[in-house]
Amino acid sequence: MSGIWAVVPMKALDEAKERLSGVLPPALRRELAWAMLEDVLEALAGVAGLDGVAIVTVDPLAQRLASRYGARLMEEDAAAGHTAAVAAAARLLASEGRTGMTALPGDIPLVTAAEITSLLKAHDRAPAFTIVPSHDERGSNAVLLSPPDAVPLTFGENSYFPHLRAAAGRGIAPRVMRLPGIALDIDTPSDLARFFKIESRTRARALLAGNGMFGGGAEEGGVAA
Repeated sequence: MSGIWAVVPMKALDEAKERLSGVLPPALRRELAWAMLEDVLEALAGVAGLDGVAIVTVDPLAQRLASRYGARLMEEDAAAGHTAAVAAAARLLASEGRTGMTALPGDIPLVTAAEITSLLKAHDRAPAFTIVPSHDERGSNAVLLSPPDAVPLTFGENSYFPHLRAAAGRGIAPRVMRLPGIALDIDTPSDLARFFKIESRTRARALLAGNGMFGGGAEEGGVAA
């Protein structure tokens, strides 16, 4: 096996997708976060080149998904934000002697096992850093590091170019991949509008369709039911 682990930070469901509050009610936002996370875990489960998958969370319902997909639960700094959660996972994996870590968010429902496999295949030998930017080249929607703590990570809306500089600062030439499924994270109404235009068999799409969210399409400021 590769010695590479996949790490997926998961916010508490009650806090999930607050930027969609203008178009989705709280219960549907929670269900959407859960559906997208399961879409991501299903894709990861289909990747033969991973040694393991970990969910970084303190959400009490996470054990259900962890058991279903054979994932490991990590709790250190899980409630301290995306950056802290991934950093804690990187420290733990490095201390265990794992050769690498890929960190992906739980809100990229269009990700596929084929995309993750291509990310692993493109990754160089350690020390190495591979990154998939968001569709607008602002966020870092997947990072793959060997060793797991090779580059300091700081996530946020404008993390992509800072991560390229952080890798260069460690003497590592970053490899950039553009993978459309990974690139689309669902945070805002405009992200939903983009997602609506792409046919998929994801749980996220089925959930929204079942709640009448595709009848009239989506606009920047809202979603027509």
